[in-house]
Amino acid sequence: MPGEGHFRDMAGPGDKYSRESISLDRGALAALNLRSREIFKQIVDSYLATGDPLGSRQLARLLPMTLSPASVRNVMQDLEELGLVYAPHTSAGRLPTELGLRFFVDALLEVGDLGHEERDRIDAQVKAASRGQNLEGALAEATSLLSGLTRGAGVVLTTKDNARLKHIEFVRLEPERALAVLVGEDGSVENRVVHIARGLPASALVDASNFLNARIKGRTLADVRAEIEAARGHAQAELDELTARLVEAGLASWAGLGDSSQLIVRGQANLLEDLKAVEDLERIRLLFSDLETKKDVIDLLARAERGEGVRIFIGSENKLFSLSGSSMIAAPFRDSQQRIVGVLGVIGPTRLNYARIVPMVDYTAKVVGKLMQGG
Repeated sequence: MPGEGHFRDMAGPGDKYSRESISLDRGALAALNLRSREIFKQIVDSYLATGDPLGSRQLARLLPMTLSPASVRNVMQDLEELGLVYAPHTSAGRLPTELGLRFFVDALLEVGDLGHEERDRIDAQVKAASRGQNLEGALAEATSLLSGLTRGAGVVLTTKDNARLKHIEFVRLEPERALAVLVGEDGSVENRVVHIARGLPASALVDASNFLNARIKGRTLADVRAEIEAARGHAQAELDELTARLVEAGLASWAGLGDSSQLIVRGQANLLEDLKAVEDLERIRLLFSDLETKKDVIDLLARAERGEGVRIFIGSENKLFSLSGSSMIAAPFRDSQQRIVGVLGVIGPTRLNYARIVPMVDYTAKVVGKLMQGG
């Protein structure tokens, strides 16, 4: 199967997304004339709207050019031989394959802008959530909003490194263990147990807390860690060796030597709507199982973090959806230094309304990015 599709921001006005080519045979694609592409597009449009196969007689009535049902059937056979469509059973119409959906998304999909009403709704709800809740609550609200607008499952992945900090304190628990207490500007509190050297004086705990508190206010843990790493020599001169080790231990603990990924999933129940057969229910059951394990979802979203703009994953192109036959549309969001700090998206059946959801995910990611930047 070909790789994921990408939609990247372009500098020119009016054309917001560009497309990477797909790995279908170039000669085969060249053989798709205007008539073949129109028939294929009608098959996909019908599938995305209804989930049902489209037959030659009905297709002939929908085409902008005059073709007999027999001529349409010949073209459908050609498309089937290319692997773009298939017949779910004998004498049925045609449905797009996953390869066909990838071709449609990368080569034929027309993506427009969001309307003012949808933009205003996303802006208002995310900003309202950020005023009344901590960062995690605001991200959960953005996820729920995306789920409600798209009727899919909304997902957000970020890390605990992204919270802006207010205060850090080290408290001794045992001779070789201390409690590191991190307080965020959003009111969140996280406690981690860190190992310390036996015999470390109480003054070293105070010195470590003071050293970090002089540097963290209003900044993220990732910012502080990068600065201390860059100025390691100066920091060690300022602190004695034991205290410097304590500072490192505390930063490493929050840095995610454990699991610092934070995954939020909302709206799974939407995936139960519009099921057409028992096999659809089994497909969704498998997807629910995958969502509950979280690891594969986190891995997939992490791959979306490495790209620019919106990315689309379809069906068995990714192991997460290899059994459930689902799709995901995802986009990264950035902090004030324009670093990617998370990704949000929508998971649903392969017949998602890509043209509508792509700009919706893209815009929501930009709004969340402004929130992360304090805007």
